Amino acid sequence: MSQKRIFVYGDSLSWGIVPLTRERFAFDKRWPGVLENRLNANRLNATGRTVRVIEDCLNGRRTVWEDPFKADRNGLTGLATKIEVHSPLDLIIVMLGSNDFQFCHPSNNAWSAAQGVAALVNAIRQAPIEPGMPVAPALVVCPPPVGAPQGPLAPKFAGAEARCMGLAAAYREIAASLRCPFFDAGTVTTSSKVDGIHLDEDQHLALGEALAEVVGGLLP
Repeated sequence: MSQKRIFVYGDSLSWGIVPLTRERFAFDKRWPGVLENRLNANRLNATGRTVRVIEDCLNGRRTVWEDPFKADRNGLTGLATKIEVHSPLDLIIVMLGSNDFQFCHPSNNAWSAAQGVAALVNAIRQAPIEPGMPVAPALVVCPPPVGAPQGPLAPKFAGAEARCMGLAAAYREIAASLRCPFFDAGTVTTSSKVDGIHLDEDQHLALGEALAEVVGGLLP
């Protein structure tokens, strides 16, 4: 039996923070867990090829920007080494960008976030994996647009809903230029109805199920 390995690189939307809390949804409830379970229940399971989803999701992670208050939130830092650690991999899913629109990045827009994603994809492709191991393809997933931020995080995301406009189009364009598969999470879910930033439980389910359809066609 051969196991397919998927690496998820994300932020709190993928980590599964429960909106307006510091708690975390269980693995089966957050979208990477839904993805793994759905893939293992479909045709891949019938062929004897199980799927393992490896999560590397950090609250506050940006694409390539620093957090003025917390260390290690620059998504580019250490990414190539993480790929080396977990290789061989069959697919790498990158879903980042929401935190690029925090208050401390007032000049960021959809274009800049897309350029950050491009830098991440290039780092993935240049990771120092062992000779003979395949370079895993990257699936670029655009997070749903930030809504009207609510609750304790509202000041941190002030104005984010305006600055993230056009994000899906910018990500689609950059993915096409890099010849990467692309999926717009905003086609199946909005951001949280509770805090306007993260994902509610039903939204994790919708995203995980939608990505299972996409990923099933990408795995070798």
